[in-house]
Amino acid sequence: MEKVTYELGDGIATITIDDGKANAITIPLIDEVRAALDQAEADGAVVVLAGRPGRFSGGFDLPTLTAFTPESADLLKAGFDLSYRLLSFPRPVVIACTGHAIAMGSFLLLSGDHRIGISGSGHKIGATEVAIGMAMPWAAVEMLRQRLTRAHFERATLLAEVFTPEGAVEAGFLDEAVEEDRLHVRAREVATRLASLDGKAHHVTKQRARAAMLETLAAAIQRDDDEFRAAIAAGG
Repeated sequence: MEKVTYELGDGIATITIDDGKANAITIPLIDEVRAALDQAEADGAVVVLAGRPGRFSGGFDLPTLTAFTPESADLLKAGFDLSYRLLSFPRPVVIACTGHAIAMGSFLLLSGDHRIGISGSGHKIGATEVAIGMAMPWAAVEMLRQRLTRAHFERATLLAEVFTPEGAVEAGFLDEAVEEDRLHVRAREVATRLASLDGKAHHVTKQRARAAMLETLAAAIQRDDDEFRAAIAAGG
């Protein structure tokens, strides 16, 4: 079943994730998003990444992640590699947060250049790893450190605080929150404005602005992978 759709119009590529459930992050879903990003890059398009109604993403598929197998390590690395791809994408990336964004879902949200949520919805946005007995991955810590305010970084990482869309704007998970019937319209408005930017200048500037962040994130992704695979090999 296809879980990711791609629509191109007026220089804007809309990539929608919809598995009919919680949009859990799996390897097949990541592969579909990667393929859609490849197409958007080939089309030279600005990206709008959206979820399904009520769910942006509930995070990693937990049965796979907690099985403590090489496939678990593959999934963890692939998820944060996708975040890296989005953060370094040559054209602007707008995220329409259509619902809850939890754990890895919140990290994908943080990977956009402009992020829009739904005001008054009560949707939950946050990194819940500590609340469910998991240590926060190094890569997640670095993404939260770079994109949240200092006070909210501590609350999000150490205390697993979950935010409403309004609170998520204050914290730094979102750039703005609009009424539900305006979400996709607003995402299109922002994408249209960003499509008018000089593509080469945007790409070079993004590389310069995020050089240190991306270097730190790449090292953190590798550290997570090394440590997770060593722990799996040692049996825990």
